Amino acid sequence: MITVHHLAASRSQRIIWLLEELGALYQIKRYERDPKTMLAPPELKAIHPLGKSPVITDGDKTIAETGAIVDYLIETYGHGRLIPAPGTPEKLRYTYWMHYAEGSAMPPLVMKLIFGRIPRAPDIPFFIKPIARKLFAGVTESFVDPNIKNHIALWDAELAKSTYFAGPELTGADIMMSFPIEAASSRGTLTPRLTDYLATIHARPAYQAALKTGGPYELLK
Repeated sequence: MITVHHLAASRSQRIIWLLEELGALYQIKRYERDPKTMLAPPELKAIHPLGKSPVITDGDKTIAETGAIVDYLIETYGHGRLIPAPGTPEKLRYTYWMHYAEGSAMPPLVMKLIFGRIPRAPDIPFFIKPIARKLFAGVTESFVDPNIKNHIALWDAELAKSTYFAGPELTGADIMMSFPIEAASSRGTLTPRLTDYLATIHARPAYQAALKTGGPYELLK
C-alpha cells in the first residue's frame, strides 16, 4: 500500500488530493514541524536523506519530490486519467506546467516568505533588525514582488484559455499548480479569475476528502 509521509501545511497535501482523485488506496504517516523553526522533524530523514516532505513509499519504492511523485502516481494508478493524450497540444501544456510549478513559480514565493521572517527572528540582535527590515523590504519591493506579479499575470492568461491549466479537464498540472497559487493567495491578492479557479478546485469532492484526511491546511506565513 502507498504510504504518504505527511507534513502538515506542506506540499504533501497535494499528494493526498491526487490520491483521492485517483481513488487509490493509501495510508498516512504524520510528522509534526518543529514549533520554533517550523522545519520538518529529523524522523523524515529515515525515509529519505533530505528529510523533507512530500515523500511516499510504495512497496519497496521510495519516491520524493512532488513532481516525481505526481508523475509516478498518475503513471502507475491513473489508468489514463489526469493526463492528456500523448502528442496533443494539451500534453505539451501539461508538461510545461508540471515543471514550471516548482522550477519557476515557487522560488520567488519562498523568497518572500523568508525575507518576511528573517527580520523578525528572535536571535537577530535588536540593533540589526532595522537594517535587516530595510534591506529585505528593498529586495522584496524591487525584485520579489514584481516577479510574483509577473507570474500571477501568466497564470491568469493561461486560465483565460481553458478551465484548467492543460485544457478543459483537471490534470496533474493542476495538482502541481495549486500550491504556488495557494501560496500567492496567502501572501497577496490574486486576480478574480485565479480566485475563481481556487474556488473550483476547493469544491472538488476529492479536495475536500483530502482536507479531512490530511488535516488543517494553512500555508506558512
